[in-house]
Order: sequence, then structure tokens, then C-alpha cells
Amino acid sequence: MFQIKQFRKLLLFAFTLSVSFIFAQDKLKSMPGYERYSEIAPQIRGAVKSGAISVDWHKNGTNFEYNKDGKRFLYDISIDETNEIGNAVVPDWRARYANRPQRGRQYASTDSPDGKLKAYTKDRNMYISDIDGNNVVAITTEGNDDNQIKYGIATWVYGEELSQNTAMWWSPDNKKIAFYRFDEKEAKKYYVLYDQTKIQDSVEIEAYPKVGAKNLPVDLMMYDLTTKKMITLDTRDGKSFNDGDLGTYLYDISWSPDGKELLYHSTNRKQNIMELKAADPATGKSRVVVREEWLPSFTENSPEFHILKDGKRFIWASVRNGYNNYYLYDFNGKLLKTLTNHNFEVSSIVDVDEKKGLLYYMARSGDNFMKMQLHKVKLNGKGDVRLTNPAYNHSVSISPNGKYIVDVAETHDIAPSTNLLNAKGKIIKKLYESDMTDFDKLGLKKIEVFTFTSADGTTQLHGMLHFPSNFDPNKKYPLLLSNYGGPATNAFRENFRTPDALTEYGFLVANIDGRNVRGRGKKLLDQLYGNLTIVEQDDFAEGIKSLYDRPYFDKDNVGVFGTSYGGTTAAASLLRFPEVYHAAVANSAVTDWRNYDNIYTERFMNTLEDNKAGYDAASLMTYAPNLKGELMIFFGTSDNNVHPANSLQLIQALQKAGKSFEVQIGPDKGHTRVNVDRMMEFFIEHLVLD
Repeated sequence: MFQIKQFRKLLLFAFTLSVSFIFAQDKLKSMPGYERYSEIAPQIRGAVKSGAISVDWHKNGTNFEYNKDGKRFLYDISIDETNEIGNAVVPDWRARYANRPQRGRQYASTDSPDGKLKAYTKDRNMYISDIDGNNVVAITTEGNDDNQIKYGIATWVYGEELSQNTAMWWSPDNKKIAFYRFDEKEAKKYYVLYDQTKIQDSVEIEAYPKVGAKNLPVDLMMYDLTTKKMITLDTRDGKSFNDGDLGTYLYDISWSPDGKELLYHSTNRKQNIMELKAADPATGKSRVVVREEWLPSFTENSPEFHILKDGKRFIWASVRNGYNNYYLYDFNGKLLKTLTNHNFEVSSIVDVDEKKGLLYYMARSGDNFMKMQLHKVKLNGKGDVRLTNPAYNHSVSISPNGKYIVDVAETHDIAPSTNLLNAKGKIIKKLYESDMTDFDKLGLKKIEVFTFTSADGTTQLHGMLHFPSNFDPNKKYPLLLSNYGGPATNAFRENFRTPDALTEYGFLVANIDGRNVRGRGKKLLDQLYGNLTIVEQDDFAEGIKSLYDRPYFDKDNVGVFGTSYGGTTAAASLLRFPEVYHAAVANSAVTDWRNYDNIYTERFMNTLEDNKAGYDAASLMTYAPNLKGELMIFFGTSDNNVHPANSLQLIQALQKAGKSFEVQIGPDKGHTRVNVDRMMEFFIEHLVLD
């Protein structure tokens, strides 16, 4: 029996690359659970008629419009009357995002605020023209392919990790343009192959600094259209570019409200010091407005930043006391008031009523940290009050006059309802509740939240468990862990959602938080610092083990899958905990953090020089000899994010260790995952049929 089974697995491995894409989905149709899935899964998404509405307020603050059941309605609070006014207004998201740059890229041009001029980058240089493209003036000429200097465009890593989708910024008076200058000459390059399924392939050469590699020198330039003068802003206080100095990364660029200064963020390479700075466009000199330090690990690169209408003050979010809180500053850098000082985290600003001197914000002050609550506090830091019921998770919209609040309340097991509240948070009227009729008819089960103790022995963490509609507690079910698992992410949520459709194949599905969780304070998240792939994976395994005492859980058949960081989670879980997991599908996984970009990785792992042991411990190649279960590796041949080298290194290590496994390839695919049907075929074969 053993020899036959092993022989069958060897044959599967040998032919995976050549035949699996041809026959994969055909096998699924004859497997257990397929008919049930095909019947129930298409009905799950629409099984709940949501009681949540999104409102558009009229300026008078007493009327709002909203969509419901394909129609558009107008509600008048003053007379408590609702009228249908037409068909639902559906935003054209495709049109809105049609011209957005690709992931990691920047817009190639930007129009001046008055709409008369255009700034654009071409062939590594910056140009100004009339809006119609006439009267072109080259404002830089130095950039070329030989010296690899470029203007008005950033690098892929700046787009991916620092959210820079533009690289040029007009002043409000249309008289100046700021833009990036990058020098790629000394940067390590990565070659991404495209069109490999065509007769002739092509290549993209990307300056992609990985962990430990030299960074690209970056500068902020300023061109004055009136004087025709160009200056380089002094972003490093007179120092030359050095990875140890502040100014290693320059990003989040914008003009001050009065247009007199250019604002930007500056960090050092470790990203444990970050400054909001302001540069004088006439002299190029910079000054510090706010400085943030968190030397044990990293600062928040882009804290929430809200400029008040007076243009002189702003609200700034900081974790300086260990939890995210709000502070009021002026642009001279003076701290005017500490607005909140909670031992729980604020989440987002909802509204600022400057006339009344009030800040409305969401905070994690409910019954648990995922139940968001609306608070208000005076701009002098006094009178903080919670306005919503802590038993629910809330999303809100406040009327322009501040008299009313439309509140959508829900939890993981209570479908959303929409209520109209007064300014004190009291319910005036229940507007809508969710209709669960079809949910109940299908026999769908609500998602269950469970708690467990972290691998540190003290921290209480959360998980979520999804059940099939025909769940029978007297049967045993294999389980799939569906996790992303990256730093500052949340698997446990208090938004109501329908169960994962994959349960209909006859599986339990789990989502589990580790100490990677967002929203529970900086010190907890710091336990992850320098220990990616170790700390969070330890906790996910503890979450699985906490379910062992459930008689319907088949703990001998546990799978895990994910993409990107989730692919790392899947492979690491199987390799590091062979006693817990028995099959994994790892899509586009980072298999060694030395393979990934330095901005993201060094933020969470420290530099290679200071944490070689952490990088060694996280390398999945180290654990290749541990493979006992069934592993499927997927990667796209044109992945310019998590490069194919990650999967290839793991494949090589497993081959050297003499292990059997499967490989699926996405020809000319980027950062993506294997076909879900093929994935379920794999899991059913190894967790059900075997």
C-alpha cells in the first residue's frame, strides 16, 4: 500500500508541469463536494439583503440620498419622509480608475491647477507644455539611459511600498513644479521576462534594491516657471546621500495650503525615525515640523494627516505613547494640544467641525478592538465622548450641520442595520435591517469567533471559523486555513459576512490572527519585528491547535493556502509545523526575505547587517528537509513584485532534499494565484480522498 501510494505521488509530480493545466478542472467535477459546491456556492453571495446604506448628504444637513434595491431614494429628516427619485446611481469605477498607473508605477503627467499647463516626463527628462501639448520646454536634459538618471518618475518600490503614484507636484499658484530625481546607476537591477509564450520574449529591467543592497539616491527638485531657475531641495540638512541619514526615503510630497512650502516625509533606512519637513522653494532649505521616533522597531511611514481649513493647523496621528492617538499642531511645529490619550487606538478621522471646535473620529473602543466606535472630542483635547454602542462595529456618516449621524451597525454574527442618530448618539429612527430569509433557507451558518492563547503564553488572540451549510456536528471535517498574515493586518473582523464558499466542498475554513495584528498597540506588533515568518506562524499554529478538542474537527487533515505574504504563510506553516498542517498551496510566496525589496522588508526585519540570524531563521529553504505533507507551489513567470526566484529557490531546495511536491506555473502571469478549482482539487485529493 505504501509503495503504491508513493509511486502515484511521484507520477503526479513528474507530470504536473506538463498536464495539470489541461486536466486539472476536469478531475474536480468527479470529486466529493463538487455537486454541493456547484449548487450552493453561487447562491451564497446574495443570500443576505444587506441593511447597510451609504448616504449622500444635502448641504442643508436634513436631507440625504441613497441607493436601495436598484433604486435611488431621498429621505427628508424634518418630515420623516422617503421618496423614490429614480434608478440607483452607481459610480463608474472602471472609468474612475481606467487611467490609473499600474501597481508600483506613477502617472507620467500632471496638469497645473488652473488647467493651462502640463508637466510630464519623457525619456527620463521633465517637460512643461501648454495643456494641448504646444510650446514644449525641456526643464531637464541630463537624464538618459547611459547615466541612468531620471526626472519626474519614481521607482517601482516607491510606488509599491511608499504609495507614490505621482512624481511631480504643481504649486497652488501654478508658478512652480516640484519633482523627483533618481540616480539608478549604482542600483542592483532585476530582469523580469515577459511574453515567454510568444515567439519572441521581452525583458523589463527594474532598479529594485533588495535587502542590504545600495539604495537609489533620490532628490526633490524645484523649477520656477517665472525665473526659469532650478534648485535641488536640501532634504538632508547639507549632508550628502547616505543610507544612514534621514532622507534615505523621501515621499508623501504635497504643498502647504498657502503654497509657500513643500511638505514631505523623510526617513532613515531603518525607518525608525521619520520627519514631516517643510522646504522653502526659494532657498531650498528644509525645516522639521514633526519628528517621530520609535527606536525599538519602526515608525509609521505615513501617519494620518488632516490639515484644518484655516491652513495653519493640522491633526497628526502618532503611536508615541504606544497606541495610535491624535495631536493638534501648527505648521511652525508647535504641539498645540494632545487631542486623545487613549490606551486603545484611534482609527480614522470622520469629520472636523472647526466652527464648533470638534473632532469626530473612529476608535477601537468597543467590546473588542475590531468594533469601531464614533467619538467626538473638542479641539482643546477636552470632553472626549463615545457616541455609539460598543456592542457593535460601526461605520458612520455625519450631516453637514452636525445634527445627525447615519450609522451602520453590525458584528461578525449580526447582519448590518442602518439607524439615524442625533448628535448625542441616540437612535432617532431605524432605517433598515438586513433580510436573512435566503440565508436561513439555504441553511447557511454564521461565522464563529474563537479565542486562543498566543505562542508567547499570555496574549489572547482571535480566530474565525466558517462552516458548510450542511454541517453535521457528528461528522469530522478537514480544515483549511485562509490567511494573509502580514504585519499590521487583521484576519478577525467584526463585519458581517457570509461563510467562505469553499466550505461547501465539505471543509471548515479558518482565519486566524497572530501577533501581527493591527490595532492592539505598538508594543504587541513589535514582537514581530525582526521575526517575520516565525512569530506570526507560531501563533497561527496555536490557533489551529486550540480547535483540537472539537469532535467534528479532523485535526489529521489540515490545509493552508494564501497568496503573496499569504503564500509565505502557507509554505512556512507546512514546513515549520508538519505535525499541524498536512497540505499547502503557496502562491507567489516570499521564500527568503533577502529576496524582497528593502523598504518593506527592512521596515519589519531590520537590516541584514543587524539581524542576519532573523533572516536565516525565516528562510524557507532551511526547512525544506522537514517537508512531510503535500505542497503545491505556484508562481507567475512575469511577477515583478515577488520575483520567481523565490519559488525557484524553494523548488531547488526541495529537490536537493529529495522531496515530492507539485509545481504550478502561470505563464506570462504576474503577482497572482493558482486557479481556485485546481487548488481545491489538490486539497480534496490529499485531505479527503487520501
